Amino acid sequence: MKKVLVSNLLISLLSFQNIQAVEGRYVSSPLESQWNVVTNTPLECRLVHSIPNYGSAEFSSQASKKINLNFELKMRKPTRQISDVSLVSIPPYWRPGEAAEHIVNIKFFKQFDGYIGGETAWRILSELEDGRFPTFIYKDWESSNRSAEVALSSVLFQKEYYLFNTCIANLLPYSFEDISFTILHYNRNTLQLNEDSEKRLLRIEEYIRYSKDIDLVLISAYTDGVDRKNESQHLSEVRTKMLEEHFKSLGLPEDRIQAQTYGRRRPIADNSSPLGKNQNRRVVISLSKT
Repeated sequence: MKKVLVSNLLISLLSFQNIQAVEGRYVSSPLESQWNVVTNTPLECRLVHSIPNYGSAEFSSQASKKINLNFELKMRKPTRQISDVSLVSIPPYWRPGEAAEHIVNIKFFKQFDGYIGGETAWRILSELEDGRFPTFIYKDWESSNRSAEVALSSVLFQKEYYLFNTCIANLLPYSFEDISFTILHYNRNTLQLNEDSEKRLLRIEEYIRYSKDIDLVLISAYTDGVDRKNESQHLSEVRTKMLEEHFKSLGLPEDRIQAQTYGRRRPIADNSSPLGKNQNRRVVISLSKT
């Protein structure tokens, strides 16, 4: 019985490799198929699959308020024209009797990699998890008389897929855009941030710890108009100095941190009301990255 199973498997593999050799079809053989999680951080997850003689397929997800997934079919030779593409889920050759299933029609745009996001990207992952081969079929732009078929192999997919899912589950629940401009508020005449601002600062800290491409942290400090000018200026300077030291402790080089102190200048609200004073007692943290 075991010999029969092994024999059938070898026949399937040989048949697969023969079909793979058909002109215009690009897919990894079972022996070549590889999936690798190449990025696994709280800021980004990236899963890559090599497609011989064609390029690669890449799934990625970034830190954000919402769970997201992007897919790119990266081609060594970018498309020369806009192509209508049919995405089909094909069963592997060692599972005879299963039918192919059309998923969706999409477009590949001239000089761009094939990009898919949202529900369709999740569907591609689901088909791979089920052991099927999501396949892109379109007219070959080098020869309009033939079709190109680019398939993602599900062989050796499961282990890296588990790592990729684990990475997505551990992404930060906010993006760079959510923290790149942050206003912090202080309690009256103190160096103590209010509770909400402490949480905002913790988010900035967390992002900076994992990001290697923050190239500038700009700290701008303001106070309300109640205190004398010199006292307000001094309080602004102390607050900015504390934040400068704090960001240095996170590993940011000194030349990437800039501080500006404005004291009671440039109010954004009326200092005659408690609410206005609270709005004016602020430090603005602006981040930029490469």
